Amino acid sequence: MKSLLFHSLFLSIVFCVGCKNNSSKIVENVTQNIANKLDSSQVTKVLNLEKILAQAEVPVLCYHHIRPFASGKSLRMKEYELSPALFAEQMKILADSGFHTILPDQLLDYLTKGAQLPTKPVMITYDDTSVEHFLIGKKEMDKYGFKGVFFIMTIAIGKKNYMSREQIRQLADEGHTVACHTWDHHKVTEYDDATWDIQTQKAGKLLEDVTGKKVSYFAYPFGIWDQKAIPALKARDYKMAFILSTPRDSVQPLHTIRRMIVPGTWSAQGMLKVMKTTFD
Repeated sequence: MKSLLFHSLFLSIVFCVGCKNNSSKIVENVTQNIANKLDSSQVTKVLNLEKILAQAEVPVLCYHHIRPFASGKSLRMKEYELSPALFAEQMKILADSGFHTILPDQLLDYLTKGAQLPTKPVMITYDDTSVEHFLIGKKEMDKYGFKGVFFIMTIAIGKKNYMSREQIRQLADEGHTVACHTWDHHKVTEYDDATWDIQTQKAGKLLEDVTGKKVSYFAYPFGIWDQKAIPALKARDYKMAFILSTPRDSVQPLHTIRRMIVPGTWSAQGMLKVMKTTFD
């Protein structure tokens, strides 16, 4: 019976969060009618979820390669790379439009505690450890005081065209967030317990050794995840996890933070327009 009531309360709150008018009042009435029949821990869990879902999503951009588009590559590959000049234009338009970068700690506090964010917040993230993230991405962000999130695939550290330990340490020292993107970029849907330890704990420990800072955030390779992945991440102390273009999960929103890949086919104005539409 309590399970059914818990489910009813949750569904009511999820429905109300999507409503534009009087949602707070409806949620309050539902809570008052049902909450006294549930365990306090169940009520707290649902109400915390309600607060998270009620918060507006913050735009989160995802970059892979910042380099000229090589001839002979498929158009699909252009979805993952853009020219340095275009990247510079995108950073400038964000600054000129009044956007301020935030980091995962700020996003977590905003979602779970209602902490204030700067006006027009945006998060800039990079996947896969490519050295151009340091040489070009950081350089352009520095012009505007922007900070980014660098999801590191640890097997690549120090290899040709990838960041070195020293560069990753410098990112952390300068206030950027260094986060985990697995050991070697295998899909999490294929992991067993031992693989989880290698891909998250081993990778996270290496990053902590490099940066001297706790690693608490994770990006799914290819943006692919399933419900089994989330308890595995929570058990390994990952506070939030980032997907790609699909909507966040209504039951596990902290571990399905949505991001938007920025392809090389968009102008700076086009990127801004899509960003506003996607996260409105």
